[in-house]
Amino acid sequence: MRHSKKKGDETPLSEQDAMGSEDDFAPGGDDGARAQGAAFDGSSDTDRQGQADGTDTSIGDRGGAGSDDLATERDKYLRLAAEYDNYRKRSAKERSDAGTRAQADLVRQLVEALDDVARFAHIDPATTDATTVVQGVDMVEKKLLKALGAAGLEIINPLGETFDPALHEAVATEPTSAREDDHVVSRVYQPGYLFRSQLLRPARVVVKQWNG
Repeated sequence: MRHSKKKGDETPLSEQDAMGSEDDFAPGGDDGARAQGAAFDGSSDTDRQGQADGTDTSIGDRGGAGSDDLATERDKYLRLAAEYDNYRKRSAKERSDAGTRAQADLVRQLVEALDDVARFAHIDPATTDATTVVQGVDMVEKKLLKALGAAGLEIINPLGETFDPALHEAVATEPTSAREDDHVVSRVYQPGYLFRSQLLRPARVVVKQWNG
């Protein structure tokens, strides 16, 4: 005998059974939910790892490293500044020493001429004639010129040369009847001097002038 279900015996499906559970529709079930939660957490895997093992990955550490770099660069700058200051002082001392040595070499070359001057300054006029004095002075002059010439001194004595305003100073002029003698030095009042191409004193001269 068949037993048919009565209409009142049917058990209606619950709303949850009809719609299905939320877990059934979440991707990956619980794993998917955790992944989705992590996506909205705002933290990276590295940050979470650092929090898990106690490592501080905050910006403060990066700022500390920058401070260390700044201190290192500052030390390098201070060492470089000190080295440059020492170099500057050493160079100035070397230049000063070089100048002193050059002056000492020049004085050394003049010592013999100074000895001759001292001898003639203490002669007895009563027992020395004028010729001896003149010869002695001439000898001292030659020694001085030789020593100074070796050091770089040049004498400017432009007698008979064309007037050069860069080396000569005209103190007077005199007329000439020859056109070719125009601007030619006729007399030298005082010789000039060059020291290693540097003009120490121009020659003071008289210049011929042709008026036509």
